Amino acid sequence: MPFSEAKEHAPGHLHHIFADPYSAFDNLNVERQLHLRVALQTLVCEPMTDGTLTLRVIHGWENGGFEPADLAHSDHRLATLEDLEQVRASYQQAMESAAPLPRDDASLLAAPLADAIAAAEAKGQALDEETRTIPARWPTFDQGLSLYTFFKVYHRLTYGEDDSYRSIRCQTPQGPHEIHEFHLEEGEFAVIRPVEDATGNSVLVLHDSQLEPVLMLLEACRT
Repeated sequence: MPFSEAKEHAPGHLHHIFADPYSAFDNLNVERQLHLRVALQTLVCEPMTDGTLTLRVIHGWENGGFEPADLAHSDHRLATLEDLEQVRASYQQAMESAAPLPRDDASLLAAPLADAIAAAEAKGQALDEETRTIPARWPTFDQGLSLYTFFKVYHRLTYGEDDSYRSIRCQTPQGPHEIHEFHLEEGEFAVIRPVEDATGNSVLVLHDSQLEPVLMLLEACRT
């Protein structure tokens, strides 16, 4: 099993800032708001100012469903919080008019999964139906662990999570990245960024239901 593809609870960028990131955002931490402001400035505001931040809005999974083909998304380059407000308004307008939500053609899970399965079978690996369709079985083939890791991130951002913070290191087509995942009273989101000392774009990922809460959170941290 290719464990090197991903590791949850791996040290990341925030470990250089906080002695214990896992308790920094806990509701019982008296400096929680300061910690959150510092984390958002580092993970979101700095790449947004540098022009290297993309917003990824996910949707499509409902009522406990988690089929890879049903997961949809739209990506938007963010240079300012006004850009985020425009995305929020476009989603709200679509929902109010019962129109389809914005959706990119690219597939987050289904197409990469099909490619990984095809590559494994081309190498002679026999994959049964359970291995193909049960996410927990994906790590048995190359690229499966990284896909399973992102699957879990998207699932937690859709359906919620008890842990307030999670740090993950994961291999992506663009190289190794860190995933910083937040589940807070103020909002739920994740930031995918290059590993320490690497250059590249960052991605702010959230469920469409979190557009307004995260916008309000970022506005509060900016003031």
